Amino acid sequence: MAEAEFDYIVVGAGSAGAALASRLTENPNCKVLLLEAGKASHPYSRFPISFGLLIDNPAANWCFMSEPESNTADREIPVPRGKLLGGSSSINGLVYVRGQPLDYNTWAQMGNRGWTWEDVAPVFKRMESYEKAGDGIRGEDGPLQVTEVPDRNPLYDALFAAAEEVGHKVNPDYNSPDQEGVVKTQVTIKNGRRMSTAHCYLRPAMNRPNLRIVTEASTRRVLLEGKRCVGVAYEKGGQTVEARAGRETVLAAGAVCSPQILELSGIGRPEVLGAHGIEVQHELAGVGENFRDHINARIQWRVTARGVSYNERMGTLFGKAGQVLRYAFTRGGFMSLPSAPLLAFLRTRPELETPDVQMHLVPYAVKDPKRRLLQPFPSMTIACYQLRPESLGSIHIRSADPDAQPAIRFNFLHDEIDQRAMTGGFRMMRELMAAEAMAPLRGAEYDPGEQVASDDEILDWIRSNSQTAYHPIGTCRMGPGPEAVVDDRLRVRGLEGLRIADASIFPTMPSGNTNAPSIMIGERCADFLRDRE
Repeated sequence: MAEAEFDYIVVGAGSAGAALASRLTENPNCKVLLLEAGKASHPYSRFPISFGLLIDNPAANWCFMSEPESNTADREIPVPRGKLLGGSSSINGLVYVRGQPLDYNTWAQMGNRGWTWEDVAPVFKRMESYEKAGDGIRGEDGPLQVTEVPDRNPLYDALFAAAEEVGHKVNPDYNSPDQEGVVKTQVTIKNGRRMSTAHCYLRPAMNRPNLRIVTEASTRRVLLEGKRCVGVAYEKGGQTVEARAGRETVLAAGAVCSPQILELSGIGRPEVLGAHGIEVQHELAGVGENFRDHINARIQWRVTARGVSYNERMGTLFGKAGQVLRYAFTRGGFMSLPSAPLLAFLRTRPELETPDVQMHLVPYAVKDPKRRLLQPFPSMTIACYQLRPESLGSIHIRSADPDAQPAIRFNFLHDEIDQRAMTGGFRMMRELMAAEAMAPLRGAEYDPGEQVASDDEILDWIRSNSQTAYHPIGTCRMGPGPEAVVDDRLRVRGLEGLRIADASIFPTMPSGNTNAPSIMIGERCADFLRDRE
């Protein structure tokens, strides 16, 4: 079945894809088809706390799982990815982090022209509407609503005091060029509602006659005529549809699905394609390689002070009902929280130029991560991950069946630098909690407990218990040379008419949560395509 021709086809309506489609259709003469494998929305998505409700819900989530690996105690680790309009911005923890100037300057030094901090900072500014803007650094009239967590809690005050006590500063804006310090989290939340790219970018664009959005449309492959991409084949309602792009096709399916679509199309490493009987259409050695993610270690403590832990506030049916009513009438309380109300960006070694770990400070603790049950007693959590991991994994198809999940191999903690940063960050979490300022609130550490003390014990515990921070990147790396998949204008190397615009193109990990940089990529791709016209 054939479909009318469009100027551009965008595959994936997630963080980058939604931004890209919205920006392109600002030109009324530009006709865009936006394909999304998931549904239009989920009733839970508008609530911020839905990051815990949708983390393994197949109605809104791809629910990928990693391969068992010895580096992580042969466990299968969940890899949640959003599967609805807005993609992972519709199910994530809502933490907004631009990253450090070092991140983007490193990209440029790797041979990617036009990707320094000076190049991308104006794009971040353009896309955001930050409630405390006014210094010339932050945006105040962009589509993406960004606010500072309004929740107040004596626990937060104690944590700020503890940080200063042990030598860390309090930073009023970690999304300025200076990221370091303990901070109140900036979030994509406005008046208690999630500000996904579906809400901020797509909703205003949906009535444009030049934008067609097709949901529950699973892209099977890109269509090649020689070395030119002319469109895509997707499945909708049991029928295969071929849509053609007169100008370009853009994969914005994410770090898991973009390399999968390329390989199913015969684009990638010949040995991978040949193993599954797929004819090589275009050899690209870097497809599916250079995969990175943040491994996330969490420590939990009891809390002795009354009324500061949400475990206590949510511990009864009456308490749960009270939080629902509080959200209904004030848009505050537990249901309005992001994954962490406070963050810390710190250096595990004094000789480092910039922070190398990020901590999430959380006023509750979860008993069963798989079922997301809260602990029955007052408690809190501090989580930590290395900002810029060096260990490289891969994501490749395991079958020519497009409905089969790909093989996701993290290779976590393979690099000694990663091991050192994680054990250092683990000790810094304990140091923060041991400060005198925490004494009126701090109870015993119960997970893992003080018996886990040496570097080897800490590392073994991390290998056996940590999850990811849900930030997969790098599988279609941007850069020069044969190992890169796209060039610095996001064009797939050796092909015409095909670009990639999502976190898969990141050459290295940005320092922090990846949603803001992913949206920035969508904005940048729109600029490149408009420059082409």
